[in-house]
Amino acid sequence: MSFVVDHVQRIDSQLDRLQLSRYQQSLSESPDLQTTSEDTRDSSESSESEVENGHLLERIVKLQAAIKAISTLSSARAALPTDALLGLLEGAELLHTSDGSGQGNPGPNPGSSSAQELDLQWLLVSKAATQAYGLVLNLLLDQTIPLSSDIYYWNEVLGSTRWTGLYTIQTSPIRLWVWTTDIYQDARNKIQQVNSTTEGAEDADVKTSSLSERWRRFYGLVKESVRERSLSDVQSKIMTPFTRCQMDAKAKVKHLKRLREMSASGLGVLMDEGMMFDAKDDGSISSKAASSDDSEEWKMVVSKSVTLMESILRHITALEMRPADFEETVFMNVDEENGHSQPSEDSSTPVGLALRLQQILDKQVPGHMAASERLVADYGRPSRLVRYWLPGLVLFLSSSTILRILLNRRAEIRQWIEDLGATTIDFWYNWVVEPVKKVIGTIRHDKDSEIALMSRESLQGDKASLERMVVDFAIDNPNNESGTRLTEAEIAEVRVKVKEGDLTPVLRAYEKDLKKPIWGTLRGDFIRALLIQIQKTKVDVEVALGGIDNLLKSQELVFGFVGLTPGILVCLGTGRWLSGIFSGRRYRSQSERQTSMIRPLRNIDRILSAATPANNGMLSYKEHGLLLCEVHVLRQRAHRILPGAIYNEFLEEIHDLVDLRTGIDRQTRVVDRIRWAYSRWLS
Repeated sequence: MSFVVDHVQRIDSQLDRLQLSRYQQSLSESPDLQTTSEDTRDSSESSESEVENGHLLERIVKLQAAIKAISTLSSARAALPTDALLGLLEGAELLHTSDGSGQGNPGPNPGSSSAQELDLQWLLVSKAATQAYGLVLNLLLDQTIPLSSDIYYWNEVLGSTRWTGLYTIQTSPIRLWVWTTDIYQDARNKIQQVNSTTEGAEDADVKTSSLSERWRRFYGLVKESVRERSLSDVQSKIMTPFTRCQMDAKAKVKHLKRLREMSASGLGVLMDEGMMFDAKDDGSISSKAASSDDSEEWKMVVSKSVTLMESILRHITALEMRPADFEETVFMNVDEENGHSQPSEDSSTPVGLALRLQQILDKQVPGHMAASERLVADYGRPSRLVRYWLPGLVLFLSSSTILRILLNRRAEIRQWIEDLGATTIDFWYNWVVEPVKKVIGTIRHDKDSEIALMSRESLQGDKASLERMVVDFAIDNPNNESGTRLTEAEIAEVRVKVKEGDLTPVLRAYEKDLKKPIWGTLRGDFIRALLIQIQKTKVDVEVALGGIDNLLKSQELVFGFVGLTPGILVCLGTGRWLSGIFSGRRYRSQSERQTSMIRPLRNIDRILSAATPANNGMLSYKEHGLLLCEVHVLRQRAHRILPGAIYNEFLEEIHDLVDLRTGIDRQTRVVDRIRWAYSRWLS
């Protein structure tokens, strides 16, 4: 939605309140209306009156249905398209409900029903005028905003020598064609002059001249035309094609700026002067406008708005006028229309206004669109055929070579495609699917997915082996004072110490044999003690590895996500790149969208800063129109960035910003408030 939709809905609700106020006022002034109607119904009436009343009731029902269909509050769509609006106006059959004078035909028994029918006709025409008003506003808005991109294109061409040279190359076929056409027309005119002079003389030599002589004569005339054109065109000797392209671009920028100013001026005039009822601050119609004494006031507003739309659509594409002259012409036409002592039929009756609305929708709106498209085609950026004919021509000329290369290397290309597909599939399964399975298994405590540097039973077996080796060594080499065998209590004590890592019996024997290593080696105890210590070292290493195992198991989920991260990042990057290619680069990051929101806000501040205060410190019509265009762009982009609740608050700021009555100073403060209040989404 845009501010145009909000504005049209506000006007439509004002018309509903106005009609309700008039209906309540008529009931209060005629409290016995219902009783009179019942008495009239009970009285004897002729068959002709009954038929007329039936037709009247049928017309009233049809008008009510058309009003309901055209109302923005009851329809699913906020704005009706042109065809639907024309169909509703034609379907209401207002022409069949009026007599020759254009007034509503009350029938043989004029009364409240005829007045009600006339009020319904005015309400229908007013709502139709409101819808047409919204259509024209949207039309001007949609035509003004894209002009900025065309102006930016020409400024880019003028601001860079490289772009100017590229534009010169792009438009060289057009200039060559125009030059050739001029030479041909000049030579053709000279041939016609020669034929006309020799026709009356009936020269036999001319009649019997051969084809080669006539062709030589034509070639001589062409050379003469080229020489005369080269001598007469002094600028072609002074100015290069590069300079002429620059002048052409400057002229187009000038016309585009004038077209944008005219469209903005028309938009501002319509927004500030069209459908302006005497409304209160809450949006309701004042009692003066709803009173019976001033019942013609709102009808005059509708008639004035229709005239305003007609005049704007008629003169807005006249680029030879300045915006000030355009505004003066528009208001002069409105004053002339409303200044007649006897208003014309098409201004004072709903039937006449309906015909004028149909004329606007059926003729003037399509005519204005066609004229605007012609101006944009003449002064806007060149067409795609002009901009891309050179690479297209290169591609066309090299197409045979490219096709030959593809045919000669089709086996290699097929192999590349197969390798690419196999690599993509392997990457997907090895770096995305398998890591995901491992992460899921870790979450579910799957034993097969647990990380381990050693088997679970390895440490226990090595510990039991060490215990048996130490106990056997202690039994075979009792190291006590009596030299007797160890008792069961001593053996149990040795087992407990071995579990705690104490190898005292083995170390004592090792220290004793170390004094006589050869003798200890011959006996075998020295080698045995050394091997037991090697087993002890192995057990210590396995204990350390067990601690590392426990650490890895506690962080197993972290390692799973670390293994999954590269595949996810590659998939996201590839998907983003592909979406940017196949969607025409419509994908934008958050920072890019925020930057796009800052640009219209900057333009709004620039318009307000450069504005010349007029009419008690308010913007001019042209500046207000330019402000409305930038506000429309800002609102559309904010809708994609701001959250729902924040966006609703932002709409309040937008409403204060487009309100012309607040003045430039307050509008500037609104821009400052938007900067600091929504800085989170702007930075």
